[in-house]
Amino acid sequence: QVRLVESGGGLVQPGGSLNLSCAASGIIFDNYYLSWYRQAPGKLRHMVARFLGDGSPHVIDAVKGRFAISIDNARNTIILQMNNLIPEDTAVYFCYALAKHAVDDYWGQGTQVTVSS
Repeated sequence: QVRLVESGGGLVQPGGSLNLSCAASGIIFDNYYLSWYRQAPGKLRHMVARFLGDGSPHVIDAVKGRFAISIDNARNTIILQMNNLIPEDTAVYFCYALAKHAVDDYWGQGTQVTVSS
């Protein structure tokens, strides 16, 4: 059974940092495209950070220089490091795994990030 479980969200002041974790079980990372999405209140869910086909990390322009995606293979965890947070980063953050060679994908349940003074 595949499970993606996010953690690490919370309330943080502008300029602060959070590290989100997505603990994965039941999948082999090499067989999936891994990414983080976010959904702000009243808005559509969209991709924030992902690994490209060659394995290199990519983030959207809105978070470039502030966010970074990485993998801890020892803990089978996908990490999103978030620095210099701004109120516009407030959203529910989800990790997502899309199979490379099958019609198969998985979402975590999400973790709330609120940036406010």
